[in-house]
Amino acid sequence: MFRFEKLDVWQRSIGFAGLIYAITRDFPSDERFGLANQMRRAAVSISSNIAEGSGRVSDVDFARFLEIAYASLMEVVSQSTIAHRQKFMSNDSYNQIYHEADELARMLSGLRFTLLGKSRTPRSLALDS
Repeated sequence: MFRFEKLDVWQRSIGFAGLIYAITRDFPSDERFGLANQMRRAAVSISSNIAEGSGRVSDVDFARFLEIAYASLMEVVSQSTIAHRQKFMSNDSYNQIYHEADELARMLSGLRFTLLGKSRTPRSLALDS
């Protein structure tokens, strides 16, 4: 088993990508290569960057890839808002994506904080509460 496969945040990001794929299946066919594709690519990028970062030599490098994974997560949130406003998804689907994104953001932030150590305080990556 690879190092990243043991990480709860990676496993959760794989589930998140599955959620995005399931929800975007119901998008209009003319969005198959538009917003649906962008959302899927951004969702896949989250787990990909966690995996790639885990293979880096230093924790600082790994933390940088977690920042990139976080940025991809924020892309999905933004794209989901657009899709929701265009009525491509239900309120329930949007809320499910938003909730999962919040959890993933917290997990990414926590892992990044752990990697960088307590002496360096990263900005919060999760939703403002």
